Amino acid sequence: MQSLASLLSSRVEAAAGIDPEMRPATKPQFGHFQSNVALRLAKSEGRPPREVAASLVERIDVADLCEPLEIAGPGFINFRIRPEVLARAASDLLADPHTGIDQAETPARIVIDYSSPNVAKQMHVGHLRTTIIGDCFNRVLTATGNTVIPQNHIGDWGRQFGMLIEQALDEELDLDGLDLAGAEELYKRANARLKADEGFADRARARVVALQAGDEETRAIWQRLIDVSKVGFNEAYDRLGVLLTDADIAGESSYNDLLEGVCEDLEARGIAKMDDGALVVFVDGFDAPAILRNSHGGYGYDVTDVAAQKYRVDDLHADRMIYVTDARQHHHFELVFAVARKAGYVPDTVSTEHVGYGMVLGADGRPFSTREGTAAYLIDLLDAAEEHTTRPVALAAIKYADLSNQLQKDYVFDPERMTATSGDTGPYLQYAHARASRILRNAADQGIAWDQVTALTEPVEQALALQLSRYGEIVAGVAADLQPHKLCTYLFELASTMSVFYEQCPVLKSDGEVRTSRLALCATTRKVLASGLGLLGIEAPDQM
Repeated sequence: MQSLASLLSSRVEAAAGIDPEMRPATKPQFGHFQSNVALRLAKSEGRPPREVAASLVERIDVADLCEPLEIAGPGFINFRIRPEVLARAASDLLADPHTGIDQAETPARIVIDYSSPNVAKQMHVGHLRTTIIGDCFNRVLTATGNTVIPQNHIGDWGRQFGMLIEQALDEELDLDGLDLAGAEELYKRANARLKADEGFADRARARVVALQAGDEETRAIWQRLIDVSKVGFNEAYDRLGVLLTDADIAGESSYNDLLEGVCEDLEARGIAKMDDGALVVFVDGFDAPAILRNSHGGYGYDVTDVAAQKYRVDDLHADRMIYVTDARQHHHFELVFAVARKAGYVPDTVSTEHVGYGMVLGADGRPFSTREGTAAYLIDLLDAAEEHTTRPVALAAIKYADLSNQLQKDYVFDPERMTATSGDTGPYLQYAHARASRILRNAADQGIAWDQVTALTEPVEQALALQLSRYGEIVAGVAADLQPHKLCTYLFELASTMSVFYEQCPVLKSDGEVRTSRLALCATTRKVLASGLGLLGIEAPDQM
């Protein structure tokens, strides 16, 4: 649904020949929008700005949208959208099953790679952002009519499994009684022993070979460690309220069978070459090559991520691939994207995007950690927020704090500020939704019905309706540029405008058409808040 602001801007541009750079009016007496397009044209045309403005006003075809245009000051053009147009836009939004979110004309198949915890390790603070951000992208891109394929690229392969399995065998550990925390303790014991016992290290290396060769006993223990870890991951996902399931897991191990073929193919075509014993791909613009196979014959992250792209194009038929990881991995992904393109595994019609994010900081401005100085577990952050409030409100606080900042920036994890029900916070938006719900509930209890917005006489009513009309355009923007802070900003501004509306425009105490219209405006606002919060992965409660 094209917003009124966008429709108006396109009409003015058609008459002026240049972008009118429409801006919200600073004061109600100046209407809803202003443009300085006449002042800019006056310079090139060598005419007085007010004269240019007058000629533009004659040509701009917006009579169906706006009241008669006004020229102000040195040549600004003021636009005031007709109240009946604003009312109709709000009513259409209330009736729209998609809440004004346009569905993609050509739905895409979009793979989103996110979360990616490691087997036998509890999820830590570093997994908080990737999981929340990826979940938001999943929801937004699905809401716009695309097919989203989440890929949870868990760390389920590599040399560490040799020491884990060998340690479990040495201890005769009962794996059936193991949980994720116990698996992590096993990891710590194995790692300490690996450093201190060369004989154990040799056996661990041999165990890796057995794992890769498909040894039955080794594979059974490996699979048990994965199953234990999945239970722990799912507990965290359930607590976070995200959409990931076991069906979305596609760990490193799932690409093992592709690695040798990728290396042989790229070497045969001259794309990869041997360099100091390693098989590498040099790409223009990068200082160092991608290492497909190291000098010891081992495969690393570079070739695994190239193979994953090939699989996602060939088998998942991806039109767009989005990777959500720490910003510090940006160079790695840009390199493997370039290798996959050079190889022809990812055609030009398929986009690849790395969305990097900053760190979660503690109150001291340093990376969030435990008292012992190690990275905090994800559960620690959830516990810290829940000390201040209920779980739904705590999750709203955490997710909104994460998504309302530009993703590339670090942010401070401050539970007390984040859980406040005033200011720019997730709980404030929840409170706004609950407030609208209470008014509508009280109206229903009194037998008062509403169906559409019809009368918008007060400036703040018009401002609220105009704000509502922008929602679909905001969501489309997030789907395109993957910047969820823009949706957060919009929702906060909407909730703030609604608060002013409540203060200045009695709803239940008004009468007749004014009352039913204001109730419908409340209902529309409630609907948009619920939809927007849902896209952020935040619950929209009816009561708080």
